[in-house]
Amino acid sequence: MSYWINGIANNQIEVTDRAVSFGDGCFTTIHGVNRQAQMLDNHIARLMRDSQRLKLPQPDWAALTGHIESICRDQTDDEFVIKVLISRGSGGRGYSSIGFNKPTVIVSVSAFPHNYCQLQCSGAQLIVSQIPLSRNSVLAGMKHLNRLEQVLIRQEIDQEKSDEAVVLDTNGFIVECCSANIFWRIGNQVFTPRLSYSGVNGLMRQKIIALLANSHYSLEEVERFPAILAQCDEVLMCNTLMPIIPVAEIKVSEPKSRLKYPSRELFEYLFLRCRI
Repeated sequence: MSYWINGIANNQIEVTDRAVSFGDGCFTTIHGVNRQAQMLDNHIARLMRDSQRLKLPQPDWAALTGHIESICRDQTDDEFVIKVLISRGSGGRGYSSIGFNKPTVIVSVSAFPHNYCQLQCSGAQLIVSQIPLSRNSVLAGMKHLNRLEQVLIRQEIDQEKSDEAVVLDTNGFIVECCSANIFWRIGNQVFTPRLSYSGVNGLMRQKIIALLANSHYSLEEVERFPAILAQCDEVLMCNTLMPIIPVAEIKVSEPKSRLKYPSRELFEYLFLRCRI
Protein backbone atom coordinates (compact mmCIF):
# COMPACT_ATOMS: atom_id res chain seq x y z
CA MET A 1 0.00 0.00 0.00
CA SER A 2 1.01 3.60 -0.59
CA TYR A 3 0.03 6.55 1.60
CA TRP A 4 -0.06 10.32 1.37
CA ILE A 5 -0.75 12.56 4.38
CA ASN A 6 -1.80 16.11 3.61
CA GLY A 7 -0.51 15.68 0.07
CA ILE A 8 2.94 14.32 1.02
CA ALA A 9 4.05 10.68 0.67
CA ASN A 10 4.12 9.44 4.25
CA ASN A 11 2.75 6.55 6.33
CA GLN A 12 2.87 8.05 9.83
CA ILE A 13 0.52 10.42 11.65
CA GLU A 14 0.70 12.15 15.01
CA VAL A 15 -0.33 10.02 17.97
CA THR A 16 -2.51 12.95 19.05
CA ASP A 17 -4.53 12.84 15.82
CA ARG A 18 -8.26 12.74 16.54
CA ALA A 19 -8.65 9.77 14.20
CA VAL A 20 -6.50 7.76 16.61
CA SER A 21 -8.01 9.10 19.83
CA PHE A 22 -11.70 9.21 18.96
CA GLY A 23 -12.34 8.01 15.41
CA ASP A 24 -13.16 11.68 14.80
CA GLY A 25 -13.54 11.84 11.05
CA CYS A 26 -15.00 10.31 7.92
CA PHE A 27 -13.81 8.42 4.84
CA THR A 28 -14.74 7.15 1.42
CA THR A 29 -13.50 4.24 -0.69
CA ILE A 30 -13.03 4.75 -4.44
CA HIS A 31 -12.73 2.25 -7.29
CA GLY A 32 -9.78 3.11 -9.51
CA VAL A 33 -9.98 1.85 -13.10
CA ASN A 34 -7.47 2.52 -15.90
CA ARG A 35 -5.83 5.41 -14.02
CA GLN A 36 -9.11 7.09 -13.22
CA ALA A 37 -11.13 7.42 -10.01
CA GLN A 38 -14.68 6.24 -10.67
CA MET A 39 -17.51 8.50 -9.44
CA LEU A 40 -14.93 10.95 -8.06
CA ASP A 41 -17.33 13.90 -7.94
CA ASN A 42 -19.78 11.80 -5.91
CA HIS A 43 -17.06 10.73 -3.49
CA ILE A 44 -15.89 14.32 -2.96
CA ALA A 45 -19.51 15.39 -2.42
CA ARG A 46 -19.91 12.62 0.18
CA LEU A 47 -16.76 13.72 2.02
CA MET A 48 -17.94 17.33 1.97
CA ARG A 49 -21.38 16.38 3.27
CA ASP A 50 -20.15 14.03 6.00
CA SER A 51 -17.34 16.33 7.16
CA GLN A 52 -19.82 19.21 7.39
CA ARG A 53 -22.21 17.07 9.42
CA LEU A 54 -19.35 16.27 11.79
CA LYS A 55 -18.31 19.96 11.77
CA LEU A 56 -14.77 19.08 10.75
CA PRO A 57 -12.39 21.75 9.46
CA GLN A 58 -12.65 21.68 5.68
CA PRO A 59 -9.72 20.79 3.40
CA ASP A 60 -9.06 22.45 0.04
CA TRP A 61 -11.48 20.32 -1.97
CA ALA A 62 -10.13 21.33 -5.38
CA ALA A 63 -6.57 20.48 -4.27
CA LEU A 64 -7.73 17.13 -2.86
CA THR A 65 -9.52 16.29 -6.11
CA GLY A 66 -6.39 17.13 -8.11
CA HIS A 67 -4.25 15.08 -5.72
CA ILE A 68 -6.44 12.01 -6.16
CA GLU A 69 -6.43 12.40 -9.95
CA SER A 70 -2.62 12.71 -9.92
CA ILE A 71 -2.23 9.56 -7.83
CA CYS A 72 -4.52 7.68 -10.21
CA ARG A 73 -2.46 8.68 -13.24
CA ASP A 74 0.62 7.08 -11.65
CA GLN A 75 -1.01 3.66 -11.10
CA THR A 76 0.01 0.73 -13.28
CA ASP A 77 -2.67 -1.79 -12.25
CA ASP A 78 -5.89 -1.87 -14.28
CA GLU A 79 -7.93 -1.74 -11.06
CA PHE A 80 -7.03 -0.45 -7.61
CA VAL A 81 -8.61 0.95 -4.45
CA ILE A 82 -8.25 4.51 -3.19
CA LYS A 83 -9.25 5.38 0.37
CA VAL A 84 -9.60 9.00 1.42
CA LEU A 85 -9.84 9.74 5.15
CA ILE A 86 -10.40 13.12 6.79
CA SER A 87 -9.89 13.60 10.52
CA ARG A 88 -10.36 16.70 12.65
CA GLY A 89 -6.58 16.98 12.96
CA SER A 90 -4.04 16.70 15.73
CA GLY A 91 -3.89 18.19 19.23
CA GLY A 92 -5.59 18.40 22.61
CA ARG A 93 -6.49 15.54 24.92
CA GLY A 94 -10.23 15.78 25.65
CA TYR A 95 -13.41 15.57 23.60
CA SER A 96 -13.66 19.31 22.89
CA SER A 97 -13.21 20.24 19.22
CA ILE A 98 -12.49 23.91 19.92
CA GLY A 99 -9.32 25.18 18.26
CA PHE A 100 -9.06 22.62 15.46
CA ASN A 101 -8.81 24.38 12.10
CA LYS A 102 -6.60 22.12 10.00
CA PRO A 103 -7.79 18.61 9.11
CA THR A 104 -5.60 15.59 8.49
CA VAL A 105 -6.21 14.20 5.01
CA ILE A 106 -4.94 10.68 4.33
CA VAL A 107 -5.06 9.12 0.87
CA SER A 108 -4.03 5.50 0.34
CA VAL A 109 -3.85 3.13 -2.62
CA SER A 110 -4.16 -0.66 -2.29
CA ALA A 111 -4.76 -3.69 -4.48
CA PHE A 112 -8.23 -4.38 -5.84
CA PRO A 113 -10.04 -7.35 -4.18
CA HIS A 114 -10.44 -9.66 -7.17
CA ASN A 115 -12.60 -12.15 -5.23
CA TYR A 116 -15.53 -9.93 -6.19
CA CYS A 117 -15.36 -11.28 -9.74
CA GLN A 118 -15.58 -14.85 -8.48
CA LEU A 119 -18.53 -13.97 -6.22
CA GLN A 120 -20.40 -12.42 -9.15
CA CYS A 121 -20.27 -15.87 -10.75
CA SER A 122 -20.88 -18.09 -7.73
CA GLY A 123 -23.01 -15.81 -5.59
CA ALA A 124 -22.17 -14.88 -2.00
CA GLN A 125 -22.77 -16.97 1.12
CA LEU A 126 -24.18 -14.88 3.98
CA ILE A 127 -24.94 -15.32 7.65
CA VAL A 128 -27.23 -13.20 9.83
CA SER A 129 -24.94 -11.35 12.23
CA GLN A 130 -25.52 -11.49 15.97
CA ILE A 131 -23.79 -8.08 16.36
CA PRO A 132 -26.40 -5.29 16.12
CA LEU A 133 -25.82 -1.74 14.91
CA SER A 134 -26.71 1.09 17.26
CA ARG A 135 -29.55 3.40 16.24
CA ASN A 136 -28.53 7.07 16.13
CA SER A 137 -30.15 9.43 13.63
CA VAL A 138 -27.35 12.00 14.10
CA LEU A 139 -24.78 9.61 12.56
CA ALA A 140 -27.07 7.57 10.29
CA GLY A 141 -25.99 7.35 6.66
CA MET A 142 -22.46 8.63 7.27
CA LYS A 143 -19.25 6.77 6.57
CA HIS A 144 -17.58 7.93 9.78
CA LEU A 145 -14.46 6.42 11.33
CA ASN A 146 -16.21 4.62 14.21
CA ARG A 147 -16.22 1.09 12.78
CA LEU A 148 -15.90 -1.14 15.85
CA GLU A 149 -19.28 -2.73 15.14
CA GLN A 150 -18.07 -3.69 11.64
CA VAL A 151 -14.79 -5.06 13.05
CA LEU A 152 -16.75 -7.38 15.36
CA ILE A 153 -19.12 -8.38 12.55
CA ARG A 154 -16.16 -9.18 10.27
CA GLN A 155 -14.70 -11.41 13.01
CA GLU A 156 -18.01 -13.27 13.10
CA ILE A 157 -18.01 -13.63 9.29
CA ASP A 158 -14.46 -14.96 9.28
CA GLN A 159 -15.23 -17.40 12.10
CA GLU A 160 -18.22 -18.75 10.13
CA LYS A 161 -16.13 -18.87 6.92
CA SER A 162 -18.81 -16.85 5.18
CA ASP A 163 -18.52 -14.10 2.56
CA GLU A 164 -20.67 -11.45 4.24
CA ALA A 165 -23.43 -10.95 6.78
CA VAL A 166 -26.91 -9.50 6.98
CA VAL A 167 -26.64 -6.89 9.73
CA LEU A 168 -29.53 -5.80 11.95
CA ASP A 169 -29.99 -2.82 14.24
CA THR A 170 -30.78 -2.96 17.95
CA ASN A 171 -34.51 -3.07 17.10
CA GLY A 172 -33.95 -6.16 14.95
CA PHE A 173 -34.48 -4.50 11.55
CA ILE A 174 -32.27 -5.29 8.54
CA VAL A 175 -29.85 -2.41 7.90
CA GLU A 176 -27.09 -3.52 5.53
CA CYS A 177 -24.21 -5.96 5.21
CA CYS A 178 -20.87 -5.51 6.95
CA SER A 179 -19.21 -3.74 3.99
CA ALA A 180 -22.10 -3.30 1.59
CA ASN A 181 -25.70 -2.24 1.21
CA ILE A 182 -28.44 -4.78 0.59
CA PHE A 183 -31.47 -5.03 -1.73
CA TRP A 184 -34.04 -7.80 -2.08
CA ARG A 185 -36.68 -8.54 -4.71
CA ILE A 186 -40.15 -10.07 -4.44
CA GLY A 187 -41.62 -10.25 -7.93
CA ASN A 188 -41.25 -6.80 -9.48
CA GLN A 189 -40.99 -5.11 -6.10
CA VAL A 190 -37.50 -4.23 -4.84
CA PHE A 191 -36.76 -3.25 -1.25
CA THR A 192 -33.79 -1.78 0.58
CA PRO A 193 -33.54 -0.82 4.26
CA ARG A 194 -34.44 2.70 5.31
CA LEU A 195 -31.30 4.23 6.85
CA SER A 196 -32.86 6.81 9.14
CA TYR A 197 -31.18 5.51 12.30
CA SER A 198 -28.08 3.52 11.28
CA GLY A 199 -26.10 2.23 8.33
CA VAL A 200 -24.13 3.80 5.50
CA ASN A 201 -25.90 5.41 2.56
CA GLY A 202 -23.46 4.04 0.00
CA LEU A 203 -22.90 5.66 -3.38
CA MET A 204 -23.73 2.46 -5.26
CA ARG A 205 -26.91 2.17 -3.19
CA GLN A 206 -27.82 5.68 -4.31
CA LYS A 207 -27.06 4.81 -7.92
CA ILE A 208 -29.21 1.66 -7.84
CA ILE A 209 -32.11 3.60 -6.32
CA ALA A 210 -31.84 6.11 -9.19
CA LEU A 211 -31.64 3.32 -11.78
CA LEU A 212 -34.71 1.55 -10.43
CA ALA A 213 -36.70 4.79 -10.46
CA ASN A 214 -36.59 4.60 -14.28
CA SER A 215 -37.27 0.87 -14.60
CA HIS A 216 -40.21 -1.53 -14.59
CA TYR A 217 -39.38 -2.36 -10.97
CA SER A 218 -40.90 -0.52 -8.01
CA LEU A 219 -38.58 0.36 -5.14
CA GLU A 220 -39.38 0.98 -1.49
CA GLU A 221 -37.13 1.84 1.44
CA VAL A 222 -38.44 -0.11 4.41
CA GLU A 223 -37.90 -1.35 7.95
CA ARG A 224 -38.18 -5.15 7.91
CA PHE A 225 -37.23 -8.00 10.21
CA PRO A 226 -35.00 -10.76 8.75
CA ALA A 227 -38.01 -13.09 8.42
CA ILE A 228 -38.72 -11.27 5.14
CA LEU A 229 -35.66 -12.96 3.62
CA ALA A 230 -37.58 -16.25 3.44
CA GLN A 231 -40.07 -14.62 1.03
CA CYS A 232 -37.53 -13.16 -1.39
CA ASP A 233 -36.93 -14.24 -4.98
CA GLU A 234 -33.51 -12.58 -5.02
CA VAL A 235 -31.08 -10.76 -2.72
CA LEU A 236 -28.22 -8.49 -3.80
CA MET A 237 -25.47 -6.57 -2.07
CA CYS A 238 -23.54 -3.60 -3.43
CA ASN A 239 -20.76 -1.08 -2.89
CA THR A 240 -18.58 1.01 -5.19
CA LEU A 241 -15.95 -1.71 -5.52
CA MET A 242 -18.16 -4.78 -6.10
CA PRO A 243 -20.21 -3.00 -7.59
CA ILE A 244 -23.02 -5.56 -7.25
CA ILE A 245 -23.00 -9.22 -6.16
CA PRO A 246 -25.87 -11.73 -6.05
CA VAL A 247 -26.50 -13.60 -2.81
CA ALA A 248 -26.63 -17.36 -3.34
CA GLU A 249 -27.76 -18.28 0.16
CA ILE A 250 -28.22 -16.97 3.68
CA LYS A 251 -27.64 -19.15 6.71
CA VAL A 252 -30.28 -18.43 9.36
CA SER A 253 -30.41 -19.80 12.88
CA GLU A 254 -34.15 -19.48 13.68
CA PRO A 255 -35.29 -21.81 12.22
CA LYS A 256 -31.90 -23.31 11.46
CA SER A 257 -31.75 -23.48 7.68
CA ARG A 258 -30.21 -22.04 4.52
CA LEU A 259 -32.27 -19.73 2.33
CA LYS A 260 -31.32 -20.13 -1.33
CA TYR A 261 -31.75 -17.59 -4.14
CA PRO A 262 -31.25 -19.08 -7.63
CA SER A 263 -32.76 -16.10 -9.50
CA ARG A 264 -30.46 -13.48 -11.05
CA GLU A 265 -33.09 -11.38 -12.78
CA LEU A 266 -32.40 -8.11 -10.95
CA PHE A 267 -28.65 -8.73 -10.87
CA GLU A 268 -28.57 -9.11 -14.65
CA TYR A 269 -30.66 -5.97 -15.09
CA LEU A 270 -28.36 -3.88 -12.89
CA PHE A 271 -24.90 -5.34 -13.44
CA LEU A 272 -23.79 -3.52 -16.60
CA ARG A 273 -25.67 -0.37 -15.62
CA CYS A 274 -23.79 -0.25 -12.31
CA ARG A 275 -20.44 -0.48 -14.06
CA ILE A 276 -21.05 2.57 -16.26
